[in-house]
Amino acid sequence: MRLVVFDVDGTLVDSQHFIVAAQGLAFAENGLPAPGRREALSVVGLSLPQAFRRLVGEDGPIAELSESYKQAYNRLRLDPAYEEPLFPGMADLLARLKARDDILIGLATGKSRRGVDRLVAHHGWTDWFVTTQSADDAPSKPDPAMLEQAMAEAGCTPDATIMVGDTTFDIAMGVAAGAASIGVAWGYHPPEALYEAGAATVVPSASALEARLLESAAARS
Repeated sequence: MRLVVFDVDGTLVDSQHFIVAAQGLAFAENGLPAPGRREALSVVGLSLPQAFRRLVGEDGPIAELSESYKQAYNRLRLDPAYEEPLFPGMADLLARLKARDDILIGLATGKSRRGVDRLVAHHGWTDWFVTTQSADDAPSKPDPAMLEQAMAEAGCTPDATIMVGDTTFDIAMGVAAGAASIGVAWGYHPPEALYEAGAATVVPSASALEARLLESAAARS
């Protein structure tokens, strides 16, 4: 069996407006100027403490910003002006992979466990994933623990595992865990950065990603 583990924000879900808005509210609540959009999105994929540590430094109000962000996020998700749409083709791709008998699918995300469960329920993905790893389950990416736990739960070895993500944190995690890493070009880090982090390839669309994954599965059969 081939295990394909997907990142969420920036890979499956376009959450950039949500994230930038929640960050802006969190910084304002703590009397700090909000980071620019590019800087805000540069930390997507990290757990909240790690993300804010990068944005304000070790001596900044990391715990306070993390808590403010959680509260802002929960308020914004009730506002119809803020949505987290799936990227084009990704829902159909997941459905087709789930239907195969030679591929298992999983999630590894910087979202909280609560956030992951909410996302899965919202899209009707209950029982689709053999493993779901969140920020509550392991150290932040790019530490390999999250992906290592995913492989253990799925019963798959690194050489049978592919990590799919849009940030250098996803790619570096896959490399550190000994798995192949595929980058997606529609997310929050540029393709050249993904290649530098160790991506085997960077795909431009869901259809190109599917072709690469099926090619990999066929090579193992």
